[in-house]
Parts: sequence; structure tokens; C-alpha cells
Amino acid sequence: MIDANVLQRLGETLAARKGADPASSYVAGLMAKGEDAILRKVAEESAETLLASKEGDKLHVVREVADLWFHSMVLLAWHGLKPDDVLAELHRREGISGIDEKASRQFSGKPT
Repeated sequence: MIDANVLQRLGETLAARKGADPASSYVAGLMAKGEDAILRKVAEESAETLLASKEGDKLHVVREVADLWFHSMVLLAWHGLKPDDVLAELHRREGISGIDEKASRQFSGKPT
């Protein structure tokens, strides 16, 4: 059985590595390079996910999505956020039409 708390534990690990020695951890090294480096990894993993999907290899898709989720979680940790923050937002949206939910958002001047 898959452990549903894996995202929470991973989030805690990523948060702990934010201030770690960059030589001791991939995540610490990536965070030491700054937000732009993290964003490049998210973009790279997103593109690789798209390419895997076009290839049609399901295992490759799963592996690339895992990389994308991981690097997205690094980005969350960079901002001091946790997986629970995203899960709470998904819970808030549950049962709401995507069209209605998007229309209800306050415009902040930034694209959503």
C-alpha cells in the first residue's frame, strides 16, 4: 500500500535542506543557486513530462511527473510553503466547476 504521508515527509525534508550545506545535498545545492535555478528545473521537468507523454511510455510519464512534483515541492519549500498548502487549495476547489472557480479569484495583477 502507498503511504499517503509521503508528500508531507518529503516537504519536511525539503524544508530542512533549505539551509543545509550545498555540498551535502542536491536540494541544498539547488536552493543555494536561488529561485531562478529552481524555476529552470521546474520548467525542464515540465518539458520532459510533455515529451514523455508524447512518446506514450507510461513508466516514463510516471517518472517524469515524479521529477516535476519533486521540483515543484522544492519551489514550495523555497517559498516556505508545504504540500498541505496545495492540498488545502485543492480541497477548497473540490466540487466547484473549474470555470466558476477561476472566475471567482480576485485579480492580483499577476497571471493565475
